[in-house]
Formats: sequence, structure tokens, C-alpha cells
Amino acid sequence: MQTKPSLSLRKRLGAPPAKVFDAWTDPKKIIHWFGPGDTSCVHEAKIDARLGGKFWIRFSTADGEEHGVGGVYREFVPNEKLVFTWAWRTMPERESLVTVALKPDGDGTMLILTHEQFADEPARDRHREGWTGTLDKLERYLAA
Repeated sequence: MQTKPSLSLRKRLGAPPAKVFDAWTDPKKIIHWFGPGDTSCVHEAKIDARLGGKFWIRFSTADGEEHGVGGVYREFVPNEKLVFTWAWRTMPERESLVTVALKPDGDGTMLILTHEQFADEPARDRHREGWTGTLDKLERYLAA
């Protein structure tokens, strides 16, 4: 059985885990930072923040292209961990799995993002770029 590609990113954030968790689960907050570096606008964020709840985020990139992504929360541990499915509107058959783990780190948080079950390596590489830009934006949002 062939293993599907995955990625893991670590980012230290200068905010406590509760504030980071809130930024991921409050639709009024996620619209300020979600999306890769070239995201120009988050048009919509619907989040049913609970185990089994669904989320949907729609955004545009600088080139005017619109994207939509959604999923279901498989694990939901306040201030510690989120596990959710991930499927793009244009490719719902390519569902993958994201884990966001939050660990206290001094006066901040170590965020470990793992994204698994990609269809192929190019998809993994595009998501690595997207998540890197997204986490940089989260860092700036939390510092403001």
C-alpha cells in the first residue's frame, strides 16, 4: 500500500493557545488572516465550531481567482487541537485531513500543522506554500 504525501509545519506564535484557537474557530476573526499570501479578500467564513461541525471559507487571490474550501471537524479540543477534513469546492473528491495542534510555549504557542492524504506531491507542494503564507498572516494578525 502506497503512502499518500503529507506535510508538517511548525510556527511559534506570540499569543497564548486560547487566543490562537479562537482565531481558528471564530468566523469574525478568521476572515482577517486566512488564505495564502496573495489572498486579497475572504468573502465568507462559516464555522460551526464543535465536534462534527462544518466549516466553509471562500476567498479570492490577487489575480481575481475565487476559491472555496470546507470540511468537517473530526476532533475538537478547545485550546489544544483541531482535526478537520479539507476539500476544495472544485475538487471535493480529493479530501484530505488537517491537524492543528497547539502547545504552550513560554508566553506564546507552538502551532504544529499537519496536512495528510494528498492525492499527489504537486498538491502537497502547493499546499505547503499556501499554508506557509497563511501561518505568516496568522502571526501578523495575532501580533496586531
